[in-house]
Amino acid sequence: MPIIVDPSHSTGYSKYVPSMSFASIASGADGIMVEVHPEPDKALSDGQQSLSPEAFSEMVKRLIPFILSAQRGMNNVLKNKYFGS
Repeated sequence: MPIIVDPSHSTGYSKYVPSMSFASIASGADGIMVEVHPEPDKALSDGQQSLSPEAFSEMVKRLIPFILSAQRGMNNVLKNKYFGS
């Protein structure tokens, strides 16, 4: 059964989401789900733990090589999409 980690709700603060995402993949998680909102400060709920789309995009860019080195199931999808092989 796949293990999916929710770094947004588990930490409660957006500043910890990237670190928790890296730690989740390093510990063997199969995926993450992250709270994203275009204006976290104006969100009716969960704004404190939400990433902006820009912060999410930056986190994913940094996370992709890490996922590839962790040898998780998304490797082939990511390699094809971002590295053309």
